[in-house]
Amino acid sequence: MTDTLSLTFAALSDPTRRAMLSRLAQGAASISDLARPFLKKMSLPAVTKHVKVLEKAGLITKTREAQWRPCTLNPEALRPVDDWMEQYRVLWEEQFDRLDEYLKTVTSKQKPTPKDQKP
Repeated sequence: MTDTLSLTFAALSDPTRRAMLSRLAQGAASISDLARPFLKKMSLPAVTKHVKVLEKAGLITKTREAQWRPCTLNPEALRPVDDWMEQYRVLWEEQFDRLDEYLKTVTSKQKPTPKDQKP
């Protein structure tokens, strides 16, 4: 996987990494902060590997501020995913619009049956 879109989808495929991104959407956090919800189920080195995957995909950036190494979300990295998905959203909306029009024609052609009529 060398293309950016594949790296991004691979990074987003894991629920732990998606949870980390959700946390970073609230603001910068250290790796320890990101690891806190997962430490009962995984080690700190495992969390660090998840962070590296996110960083390689360009979804987060690690910086250095004295002893603190905050991770921040890079929302622009999600733009290619949004652009790629947009074409399918448009396609599905068009299909649903056609289905809606078809259903309107079908229901308008139906005649009420005696069971449907009220006395």
